[in-house]
Amino acid sequence: MSAPQISSAANPRIRAAARLRDRRARDEAGLTIVDGGRELRRALEANVEVVEAFVCEPLVRTDDARAAAAALESAGVPIRTTNEAAFAKVAFGERAEGVVAVVRIPSTRLDSIRLSADALVVVLEAVEKPGNLGAVLRSADGAGAAALILADPRTDPFNPNAIRASAGTAFSVPIATGSTSDVRSWLRARGIRVIAARVDAETEPWDADLGGPLAIALGSEVGGLSTAWSTEDVTAVRLPMLGVADSLNVSVAAAVLLYEARRQRGRRT
Repeated sequence: MSAPQISSAANPRIRAAARLRDRRARDEAGLTIVDGGRELRRALEANVEVVEAFVCEPLVRTDDARAAAAALESAGVPIRTTNEAAFAKVAFGERAEGVVAVVRIPSTRLDSIRLSADALVVVLEAVEKPGNLGAVLRSADGAGAAALILADPRTDPFNPNAIRASAGTAFSVPIATGSTSDVRSWLRARGIRVIAARVDAETEPWDADLGGPLAIALGSEVGGLSTAWSTEDVTAVRLPMLGVADSLNVSVAAAVLLYEARRQRGRRT
């Protein structure tokens, strides 16, 4: 017999899932929430462990949402059906697609990342906004980057808003986190050159060598990269700014640099 429909936003299962909007709750539980058919479908394709799901059948209207709901059922995931009022407690704003899941957060250990000989990696230092993080993940996925590394992270990579902004690519691009010192050591140990985006650099990226094993490092929205990325073994590049602003949004800058690296490499992955 199927479980009765959840009709109250005060239901304990709904409240427990809603608490995962808070980073402390996510860190303590090792869980996060994935909202949206496309995002959940990509989590399932990446074999992320789904603990439970909430489905509001009247809102399941898109192909992705229907596919995600069917995949959840096939996988034997515990599914809680809800009415719209209860579902709104765990969903995000106006784009509710009728499927939300609680998933186990994948490992973000540096030693879990496996790279090819000529890997292209993105490093973000102290980036604070989940939307920017998610947008960088989409570009990293599109440009075939091997991993995204968060140095001294100010937001967690599996923040529900970052997952949504990434269009689910948070589950297709390997992600690791660590202190800036540990990330620098990790890159050096693997012979990965670093290109650092800095507004005061003299070299433009199309004049730099972006081939071979390479990390593209970008800093926070406000302060940019720390001085840890100003050493002799780091090549600084800048994107030319022809107007009054001195820099681009970090996610836009990442996209430009990633696709310049892809252009120079001359192939698709």
